[in-house]
Amino acid sequence: MGRTYDEISDRLREFITSQPVFFVATAPLATEGHVNCSPKSNNGELAVLDSRTIAYLDRTGSGAETIAHLKEPGNGRIVVMFCAFTGPPRIIRLHGHGEVLLREGGRATAYESLFRPESVFASRSVVLVHVERIADSCGYGVPFMTFEGHRRTADEWHARKGEEGVRQYWAEKNAESIDGLAGVPLP
Repeated sequence: MGRTYDEISDRLREFITSQPVFFVATAPLATEGHVNCSPKSNNGELAVLDSRTIAYLDRTGSGAETIAHLKEPGNGRIVVMFCAFTGPPRIIRLHGHGEVLLREGGRATAYESLFRPESVFASRSVVLVHVERIADSCGYGVPFMTFEGHRRTADEWHARKGEEGVRQYWAEKNAESIDGLAGVPLP
């Protein structure tokens, strides 16, 4: 295997959107900064917009590394990885540049209808990935795993906190990255 593709074809779109989990990796520009890799649920939280663009919901989390790295001036580098845990072995990586569309201020509104409403409610932003390189690899080292279902913990946590409680959490936990870069801005 080990091929590159000119675009996200219908076949690649089907593979990408059918994976229940995907992984996002970013890094700050500073070499002493921390590389970040995060698992993301794909329970109606990822959409292929066209042959070179995907969008996913960035749900509230304990850190804001992806947002901080993508917003860092001169940065924006991102890779999104999808692995087959069932069926034939396969890994797809989408390398590109990400754009953060925060819910606060309404920049994400135009994309929210693409996603599961409960997930939108618990999200901080929509991340657009402008894909520059599409590649696959064998995936022989990826184990078979049985998917039992998506966790409801984030939805339940967000509902308990309410909008104001979540904003307060963002202020406490998401205002900056572990390297001190600006994270989730609050009004």
